[in-house]
Order: sequence, then structure tokens, then C-alpha cells
Amino acid sequence: MTLLVDVRRRTGAFTLEAAFRSEGALTAFFGPSGSGKTTLVNLIGGLLRPDDGRIEVGGETLVDVAAGRFTPPWRRRVGYVFQDARLFPHLTVAQNIAYGRFFAARRERWADVGRLVDMLGIGALMDRRPGRLSGGERQRVAIGRALAASPRLLLMDEPLASLDEARKAEILPYVERLRDEAGIPIVYVSHAVAEVARLATDIVVLAAGRVAASGPAAEVLARLDLAAPEEREHTAALLDAELESHDEEFGLSRLVTAAGPLVVPRVEAPIGARVRARIRARDVMLALDRPERISALNVLPATVAATAEAEGAADALVRLDAGGAMILARVTRRTVATLGLAPGTPVWAIVKAVSFDRANAPGPRPGTG
Repeated sequence: MTLLVDVRRRTGAFTLEAAFRSEGALTAFFGPSGSGKTTLVNLIGGLLRPDDGRIEVGGETLVDVAAGRFTPPWRRRVGYVFQDARLFPHLTVAQNIAYGRFFAARRERWADVGRLVDMLGIGALMDRRPGRLSGGERQRVAIGRALAASPRLLLMDEPLASLDEARKAEILPYVERLRDEAGIPIVYVSHAVAEVARLATDIVVLAAGRVAASGPAAEVLARLDLAAPEEREHTAALLDAELESHDEEFGLSRLVTAAGPLVVPRVEAPIGARVRARIRARDVMLALDRPERISALNVLPATVAATAEAEGAADALVRLDAGGAMILARVTRRTVATLGLAPGTPVWAIVKAVSFDRANAPGPRPGTG
């Protein structure tokens, strides 16, 4: 389903001017606080009106200021999951979900509540009230309530921001499953690179109320000019991969990628499964000669495509072309100078298998559920 947005809105001294088109399963709005992410998602949801412009979902015009058209929120069939779950505290989980279903006209209902409950793993929670749920459980129920209304589009505004790392790790697989199995497009707001890299099929990068970039996740994340100094710690590249084999003795899996084979901690998926591997720039070392007898299990041939250095900073980002796949390496500016790293320089990219830790483990490739 196509999402087309071309809007402008002024609030006090802040002006949002955003235009993009997306057909992705999960479109992430990414950018720092104050960049306009929540304003933009609220315009799509109908909680705010633009001063000018239009919004289309699946070919239907929801807003066209010039034509005087504004579809109210309750008629847009848009589900909304907020940072805080906003469940009714006096209702059970089952009653909260039933409340969401109440807003779907019978002829428009597509949601199978039993399937949603199974997809979100909340079957054992149905008789509980929100006060007896963990943060992750509350968010899963909030997602279920939003989906029970059979929306044509699901908006998720920083749904993991209030959770600790353990609860985030708990809920991320459910969001992945939702992306791949629910069959409706998702707009996901986040300022966390790791979340966006793991979940997004498409990314809209916002900066100071403007769209700095938009497009497929792998292409946008590989752009060196978008990596702000404070984000370089989390900068990563995405590789589509196929699970080739398991090493049962050592608890490892071997992935086949365009860049070459990758050995990672065991991936809980069947042989042949298509997955997405995220390689953090900080985990990549570079060598001019192929290293021998080293502990790292992944040594990939590559060519320097570009470098980006911030004046006064100690580090630099290097973009590598590895068999047509893009890999990023975060090294010091001194390394760039001493190794003579420039476009066209052949190198070896070295990645430790253990760098694919719990927070960075390969997950299902979007659309493969």
C-alpha cells in the first residue's frame, strides 16, 4: 500500500515541511528529538491538521488542504500505538481488545482476534488487568487493541522508548512478526538507530522539520552524510542473507551474503531461511593485506567506496563495497591517513562473530514471515 505525504505545518517557531512516498511494509521516521517525527505521524493520524498539502493512503485522499478535504481521525481507519500503552486500567486485556474491535464497521473487519492474540503471544494474559502486566506486555496488548479495529495503516510512535533493554528485546520479535504477517503497512517512529536498522524496510530521515533522506533502509543507512557524530556509535550496514548451515558443536550459524559468508552465533531459524544481518560500523576492522591466523571468523574482501571525516573528531566512517553490498567501518582519522584509505583502495573487512550479540542478532528479513 502506498503512503504519499506532502505537508506543511507551522507550530510556534517550528515549521515542518515533509514530502515523501513509501510502499514499504514498515516505514521508519527517524531523527533526533525535535526533528518533527511525532508532528508528522500525528498529521497522518488526523490528530493535527496541516496548513497546506495532502496525504494519501492506498490511493485514498485523507487530506487535501487546497480542496478543503479533511477526513476526521475516526474515519481514517488508522491504528495508533503510543509510547505509553494507554490501556483502560479497569478493563481486562480481553475487554481492551474488544474495545478496539468495536470501532471497526462490520463490513470492514479483517482482523482475526484469535490470530492477533497468537501473533502477539498474549493468550495467557486475557483475564488480567493492565496493572498486572509488565511494560512489554502492556505494549503488546496496545498493539492488539489497535489491530482489532482492522486499520488500513498502523502508526507506532516510539512504542519502545519507555521500556528497559530487556523489555525491548522481548517485544522486538513481535514487531518483526507484525511487520511480516499482519498484512498492513506500519509507520514506526524512533530515534534509535538499532531499532530502525532491525525493523525498517524504508526510512524517512527528518532533521529540523525537513526530510533529509528517504528510501530503502539499506540505502539510507549507508549514507555517510547522514551519520551525525552522536549517532556514529550505532551506525550499521544491513545485509540480506540466507541461512546456509548450523555448527552444532560450537553453537554457530553460517550465512550466505553478497559480501561473502558470515559466521554468527546460532540463528534460531531453519536452513534456507532468509534473514537480515546488521553489521555495526564499530565492529569492523580494516586491513590492507588478508590477515592469517586471527581469532575473527569473518574476513571479507572489499573496496573503499567513500570516507567521511568530521573536522576535529578522532573518528571517521568508511563505506565499503563488498561484492555489491555496502559495509561501514568506523575507524580513526589516523587510520584513514596511515593506510591511505581512499575510493578504490582494496581492503579486507574483519568482523568478529561474537559482535552479533543479543542486541544485534540476525533477524528475519522483512517480508519473509
